[in-house]
Amino acid sequence: MKCIILIGGSGERLWPISRDLYPKSLLRLYGNKTLLQNTYEVASSIVTQKNIISVTNIRQTIDTRLQLKELYNNPIIISEPMVKNTAPAVAAALTYIKNKRDEVVVILPVDFSVDNKEEFLNAINKAKTIANSGYICSIGVRPLYPETGYGYIKAGNKYKEGRKVDKFIEKPSLENAIKFLDNSDYFWNCGIYVAKVSVLLEAFQKYAPEIISNMNKEMFDENNKIEYINYEKIPSISIDYAIIEKYNNLAVVELNTKWHDYGSWQAVYNNENKDSKGNVVHGNVLLDKVKDSFVYSSKELVAVSGVNNLVVIETEDAILVCNKDKAANINNIVKELRKNKSETIESHKTVFRPWGYYTCLNGGQGWLTKIINVSPGHKLSLQSHNHRSEHWVVLEGSATVILDGEKHIMQKRQSINIPVKAKHSLQNLTKEPLKILEVQKGEYIAEDDIIRYEDMYGRVK
Repeated sequence: MKCIILIGGSGERLWPISRDLYPKSLLRLYGNKTLLQNTYEVASSIVTQKNIISVTNIRQTIDTRLQLKELYNNPIIISEPMVKNTAPAVAAALTYIKNKRDEVVVILPVDFSVDNKEEFLNAINKAKTIANSGYICSIGVRPLYPETGYGYIKAGNKYKEGRKVDKFIEKPSLENAIKFLDNSDYFWNCGIYVAKVSVLLEAFQKYAPEIISNMNKEMFDENNKIEYINYEKIPSISIDYAIIEKYNNLAVVELNTKWHDYGSWQAVYNNENKDSKGNVVHGNVLLDKVKDSFVYSSKELVAVSGVNNLVVIETEDAILVCNKDKAANINNIVKELRKNKSETIESHKTVFRPWGYYTCLNGGQGWLTKIINVSPGHKLSLQSHNHRSEHWVVLEGSATVILDGEKHIMQKRQSINIPVKAKHSLQNLTKEPLKILEVQKGEYIAEDDIIRYEDMYGRVK
């Protein structure tokens, strides 16, 4: 059996925590593991790690690989050259394993968790039995409340250890969601599908040939990156609309444990433990006469008084306040910000890297200032820039700087200039944190102006 993990989307409904370059899959929304790592562990309970294929886009591949390497040395990651929907991602993974046509494959989204892995595995095994008879089998859970942000499955007659699917319902009205709550024929659609590789390939050929016909094994390079030309003309559509809802032989198996979705702030709130007044708080938060609210602070004090049923999120560069029941509509704000080309859509001011993190302080036309924190024993890649120079000042710790082959040991308050196109590396060879102030100057200031020559984190071929 194989398992496909779909690591896609920017998590717009979890803005401003989730950003294009560091989306919800890479975030620690609960516990010590990210959503990606948690889903990978769930997948590892189904199949061996060498049979897990993760699909993400090229902008998130490095961070995805670094997180998965904490769990497994050689994760299989397919890199899409651009953001598409789930149908092209699944088709790409199926093309990668198409010589295993008789095997059953489990398709998992990245933004979920379950309370009981044994019950989850039990449901997958039931679905596997159904899948071996030529069906596409989905996993469903009984609704716990009238949720209008989820898709629903209406189940029909019993089939093996599941039930046949009568129809799918996308995001119903509140009135209908209330009706579904008391009807044992209706399930929340978890977005998890189990089917034979051959069945899925044939479904793509029949219902979405414009996707699968543009794919072959030759489109992957040695690092499983897909060439741009193979993806440019492929339509962006979900697997549900492309093939699942058109397929004749569909079944659903009930999952008999709590299932948690992390698609919106309302969903995150629902999944967390509440205090005596129904509040969930994270970080530096002070509440006064507040009920049934979710309040998150990344750094600054957030004080909230005399309100109910709110979502309040503070980050370094954005603050969100909305009614908790309307949290799913945040994507309207994101659309407007994207239209205005707001930097708050792309990335955070603080960006985490395998060697530590950096925080953008300020910037303008042709300049940018950062604080760079390098963890003990780590170093940045040996690199150069074609369009900018840099000036480094050591604020804390001791820095080892490699500049055009020469080593410089720098202490607190010492500085050094890095000319345009000079090969350089910043290293912390001590057991104490290193903090430097970086000033970038040039005609073009962007993270893609980096040419790497050596890297201890596998970012150079």
